[in-house]
Amino acid sequence: WMSRDQRVRDNWALIYAAQAAAKRGVPVAVAFSLVTEFLGAGARQFGFMVRGLQLIQPKLEALNIPFFLLKGDPSETIPKLVQDTGASLLVTDYAPLRLGRQWRQAVAEQLEVPFHEVDAHNVVPVWVASDKREYAARTIRPKIHSKLPEFLKEYPELPQQATWAHEVKPEAVDWEALIAEVLERGKAVPEVDWCKPGEDAAMEALAGGKGFLSKARLSKYDAQRNDPTVADALSNLSPYLHFGHLAPQRAAIEAAKHKSTHKASVEGFLEELVVRRELSDNYCHYVENYDSLDAAYDWARQTLNDHRNDKREHVYTKEQFEKGATHDKLWNAAQLEMVHCGKMHGFMRMYWAKKILEWTASPEEALEIAIYLNDKYELDGRDPNGYVGCMWSIAGIHDQGWAERAVFGKIRYMNYAGCKRKFDVDKYVARINAMVSSIKAKAKAAKA
Repeated sequence: WMSRDQRVRDNWALIYAAQAAAKRGVPVAVAFSLVTEFLGAGARQFGFMVRGLQLIQPKLEALNIPFFLLKGDPSETIPKLVQDTGASLLVTDYAPLRLGRQWRQAVAEQLEVPFHEVDAHNVVPVWVASDKREYAARTIRPKIHSKLPEFLKEYPELPQQATWAHEVKPEAVDWEALIAEVLERGKAVPEVDWCKPGEDAAMEALAGGKGFLSKARLSKYDAQRNDPTVADALSNLSPYLHFGHLAPQRAAIEAAKHKSTHKASVEGFLEELVVRRELSDNYCHYVENYDSLDAAYDWARQTLNDHRNDKREHVYTKEQFEKGATHDKLWNAAQLEMVHCGKMHGFMRMYWAKKILEWTASPEEALEIAIYLNDKYELDGRDPNGYVGCMWSIAGIHDQGWAERAVFGKIRYMNYAGCKRKFDVDKYVARINAMVSSIKAKAKAAKA
């Protein structure tokens, strides 16, 4: 049962299933259950995902693995397929978010065969890295680093499998009709064209001639990744990591090969890719209400409460935020980048969420708006990293108390003047305005 990790290559869950099948002398099949709604995702996210699934099918078939694209609630479709095929084992990949957990629990309750979960997303499996909620990066880092020699290794090759001779076979998929359907249903948030789906495109984005690990780009990462005017200093791999088109372990293996020539950049990238990303999974795994202020540390809840009634200089509605209609041209540019491009620069995500805290009537409203916008427009939304990003900015998760001030209390503060000292604000705003104009012109031409 493929869910979070949507790829054939470098997939520990699929490798494990194939090895288990080989031991039993039976074939293996892959199923994906497509739901019509998922946490506010639109055409942008569903289109990317379905196009990626279409590319998976022939790769699986080349290995004698049939691909069942099921439609509907997995708690109904997966147990039925297990029963219809007489499967002896169900294997799935790991995801820490509530909805996925609910699906897996509902499936487990209906099965009469073993059901195994494999963390194909983290280099160090989340339950191996730590058995509790970690306070911050500094507490999980040594735990992860101590286990990397065991886990950061090359993947075994996935061999061709025994031929699938069962009478239950996948129904033919009309991919074009399916893509048209998801694009129409989610048309309020249209697709973007800067990021092509699929594991081949993901590898090209990582290690291709113009990929992140090319000399021209990797050399910028250490010094310029926090400068929003330099768009290609970032890896821009998050959509591929989110949809599982690229294994973080593969990205880490390939990046490590460049350590001798770009030490600082590679170390910085591995810190983000492995330690920080796995910290996010740790948080969502061990904290059930990960998207609520109730999950904040006591000091953060207390300080936000103490400043709940502080006067706000500006207060905006969700609609004003969504349209990028605040008094702050930098914030508006970040919002427009997200709405039209599907990916906001990493540094700007922090500023963006902190200003929502400053310009709403309550921290609860701020968190609700930040998560709503992130999940609706970001190609990599609905992800542990996104929830942790919003919670870090608004509720101090994985952070510490800072100097007390109005509205924020002891939550870390960011402001326009600080951004101005770090980078050329006008240059960033101009870049985004030009990009938005170009996207709108393309959309207009396409309609004509």
